[in-house]
Amino acid sequence: MKKQSKFYIYGITLVATLGGLLFGYDTAVVSGTTAALDNFFVKPLFEDAAASISVVYQYKVIVSLCLAIIAVLISNFLLKLFGSKKGGIYSIVLFAFGVLIWYSQFWNQPNELTGTMASSIKGFVISSALVGCIIGGACGGSVSSAIGRKNGLIIAAILFTVSAIGSALPDTLNIFRVEMVSSLIFYRIIGGIGVGIASMLSPVYIAEIAPSSIRGKLVSFNQFAIIFGMLVVYFVNYFIAAGGSDEWINTVGWRWMFASEAIPCVLFLSLLFFVPKTPRYLILKGQDEEAREVLDNLYGKEEMEREYKSIKSSLVEKNAPWLSFGSIVIVIGILLSFFQQAVGINVVLYYAPEIFRTMGAGNDAALLQTIIVGAINLSFTVVAILTVDRFGRKPLMIIGAIGMAISMMLLGMTFYIGSVGMVTLICMLLYTASFAMSWGPVCWVLLSEIFPNSIRGALSIAVAAQWLSNLIVSWTFPMMNDNAVLTQSFNHGFAYWIYGVMGIIAAFFVWKLVPETKGRSLEEIEKLWNKNTEKTEQPEPVAEAQA
Repeated sequence: MKKQSKFYIYGITLVATLGGLLFGYDTAVVSGTTAALDNFFVKPLFEDAAASISVVYQYKVIVSLCLAIIAVLISNFLLKLFGSKKGGIYSIVLFAFGVLIWYSQFWNQPNELTGTMASSIKGFVISSALVGCIIGGACGGSVSSAIGRKNGLIIAAILFTVSAIGSALPDTLNIFRVEMVSSLIFYRIIGGIGVGIASMLSPVYIAEIAPSSIRGKLVSFNQFAIIFGMLVVYFVNYFIAAGGSDEWINTVGWRWMFASEAIPCVLFLSLLFFVPKTPRYLILKGQDEEAREVLDNLYGKEEMEREYKSIKSSLVEKNAPWLSFGSIVIVIGILLSFFQQAVGINVVLYYAPEIFRTMGAGNDAALLQTIIVGAINLSFTVVAILTVDRFGRKPLMIIGAIGMAISMMLLGMTFYIGSVGMVTLICMLLYTASFAMSWGPVCWVLLSEIFPNSIRGALSIAVAAQWLSNLIVSWTFPMMNDNAVLTQSFNHGFAYWIYGVMGIIAAFFVWKLVPETKGRSLEEIEKLWNKNTEKTEQPEPVAEAQA
């Protein structure tokens, strides 16, 4: 590879990873606002009966609409996976079961602001962006196929910008004339759609640009950018809050935290106009000459033709059914996404200041300790970047899962025995380090690699599953952590033990099912699934008759 080509690839990767930076910024900005949003939007409802009834009703309507959209997206996936007949039957069964649960356990509840309802509203306000992430992640495959990876990232950048401004001014920009908290939720969902699209397209864009020898490293840069975005916003939140009174933070400070995202949004949007479309997308759309030009810039003339032929041969089936390579690749993708969230990472990232406040820290101290968590996260992401192409994906994933399981078990124990302090902080840092060197970046590397070119759109299932899992974990944490019965029995330790068990299961899953992709081209990984499909399709040998 030419030296100038290498600089060109790194430059393109840097721009694409800004999508990851905004992904991290948008999802973590809420960590500094959790207490303020609770104090500004939720707690005053206990003193205003009319407002509380209106907010609870709108909350139920919004959640119902979100669930309906998610149900439609899941049905669409089922139809693409199993066809109109089987997929239709599965969709009907899922819909009927979902409606029963929704009506009996949610909609039929009185429009009263109980403690449980307040915790639920608080959890949804904080995690509402994740609904958008599910929508954006689910639509990412269609967006990618229809307008390309680059144009999809441009759409995401625009949505980020709208969300940043709207979340800061949900009263001024209340276009639907609803309760202000409902307006905030709307803009957070808009930003979440951008995050969902970027979370899929940024690593895919990088994977389709990068040579196989450094692909793991370059895709890991996206995770580095995500964590860097989180660390940046931790500092931003800290400096916005530093010196300000609690009253100022609760009424004005949180607005500045959301608005600060507009700066990197505009930068990302501007730089995207200077990067090329990926050669795989161009070839898929029949724009071969433009693809050759991009490949020439990426690899030089000597390697260009070989890469072109390799990509061309892998795209013979442009619209292959998603189960063309069997169900195993879909299952592995979904489970990788599920376990990445089920181990509880976003509880630490979203609720870190609140966890530290539970430990007795003040507002500034809690935000400062959150910066320490972010710094550890960033540092060990660098470890993953430097080792993922040397040691492989599986070893890092297994070691990381075991480290997270041990850390969460010990963290839960410190809360259970009422001995929170330095040991609790060390457990959180060890947990964060374990995730950052493994499931954080390496999971995205695997997801960008394992889906063959001809069914690349199926990656949207895994991305949607990841955000759905994230939503469930983030939404339910306040319910478990604030629940009177669980608190009395486990003293805030219950949720962490659940995440610890998930870490153990995640390690076993990777050990048994996930293939090693280190050093293999995307086309070689596709052949791996072809071999597995051929094995499953071969008839059983007929046993020879005993003499």
